[in-house]
Amino acid sequence: MARRLLCIWFPRLASETSLRKRPVEGAFALIHRSGNADHVHCLNVAAESQGLQRGMALADARAICPGLVTRPADLAREAAALAALRRWVERYSPMVARDGADGLVADITGVPHLFGGEADLRGDLHARLTRAGMSATSAIAETRGAAHALARHGEGIVEEGALTDGIGPLPVTALRIDGDTAQALTRMGLKRISDLMAQPRAPLARRFGTGLVLRLDQALGHQPEPVSPEADLPQFSARMTFPDPIGLQADVMKGLARLLERVCVALAQHQRGARRLRLELHRVDHETAQVEIGLARPMRDAGRIKALFTKGVDEVDAGFGIEALRLTAHVTERLAPEQIGQGRPLRQEDALADLFSTLGNRLGFDRVLRLLPAQSDIPERSFIIAPAAHSAPEESPPQCGPARPITIFPPEPVTTRGGGRPGHPPSAFRWRRMAFTTLRATGPERIAPEWWFDDPAWRTGLRDYWRIETREGPRLWLFHTPQAAAWAAQHWFAQGEFA
Repeated sequence: MARRLLCIWFPRLASETSLRKRPVEGAFALIHRSGNADHVHCLNVAAESQGLQRGMALADARAICPGLVTRPADLAREAAALAALRRWVERYSPMVARDGADGLVADITGVPHLFGGEADLRGDLHARLTRAGMSATSAIAETRGAAHALARHGEGIVEEGALTDGIGPLPVTALRIDGDTAQALTRMGLKRISDLMAQPRAPLARRFGTGLVLRLDQALGHQPEPVSPEADLPQFSARMTFPDPIGLQADVMKGLARLLERVCVALAQHQRGARRLRLELHRVDHETAQVEIGLARPMRDAGRIKALFTKGVDEVDAGFGIEALRLTAHVTERLAPEQIGQGRPLRQEDALADLFSTLGNRLGFDRVLRLLPAQSDIPERSFIIAPAAHSAPEESPPQCGPARPITIFPPEPVTTRGGGRPGHPPSAFRWRRMAFTTLRATGPERIAPEWWFDDPAWRTGLRDYWRIETREGPRLWLFHTPQAAAWAAQHWFAQGEFA
């Protein structure tokens, strides 16, 4: 019996997972920070229709689509969604494995006849995914490489013995090769897989490496590529039933403490940390209340986690009593062994993580933000605002020039009074309806606009920044626009205040 493999690709897995919980009208994108810039991680159909693409810079995406709604990407939730889909696809095959971060591959050899054939199997698969609100493309072929290529660059079924005709018209990027190799092949005129099939293997290996030849042979079935399903992660959950119903918050919290100890022990055994936990409270009237919390970083300290449940448990209506509790850590991440408990003092980063967790559960984790440094001399672009729970703190770059003010705000006009040398700060001026007299001035620091950004605020050209100490007390950051002095009535502005 010939081997048959099914590949499924979920092109909008992350965005559809996020929108299932909080729908959004119009263009939507998930943002992931890479280096010192934000990039588009995943899009919905409306955003794709406006020309946005995965991987493009957020600034470029907003320039194309000003009304774009964004959220930070949650890689842990995305991985959990793919794991849930992998378990669901086991209805079609007992051997299902991940195929990248947004795809699955299943060995369906000997299975299609149970569904009426391969076409009916695919039809049943897509019908169920469509009802669940999931976009997907799929393909069936003799090899994993061919099924992968068709699922992402086509769609359909390649009959046995028709691999050459089935994948020959596809672009070389469908072979799971890196971008540099694909570009080099395109420059040489080898744009399609059929172009590579006609080439001798030895020159291809010498010019582009053995990886290209391996991927080509795997797609054509000359090299084996098994499907190795990964072992399911253990379910980190615990349950407790009571001989008599309880209704007091203190009793629920005591039961929760015991459940947390058991779950945290299981997490420690597998070197995992919880990111989201759900407490189910089963009442005697067969109703179930739920309290769910999130954590700013992976954790398995029962005492610190318990405190985050207090507010939610206090708001639960116990009705005629609660007869059972169930605690589940349904989103976990890898966490190396660490010392926890009362013998270890609470570190500063732990206290900060607890604060982020508390605020995130009350306000939403995408609303608790932190400032991160960015590589730019422009004051407005010298920092990036990122969600605190989905980003790591970064050290500020070393100070190479004059000191920056503690507060930076959009430029505000300054009305000059009194005489002064051209290009130097005024001896007296008004700002925010207050009069100031210059006592001491340090500068100038000249900053040029970044030519690769069309920022309307910087169209006046160069700026000369001065540090002004006033007789009235405030120490201000003023700048002068020398290129605009000849034609603009207003060319002195305040943009910051020193401590």
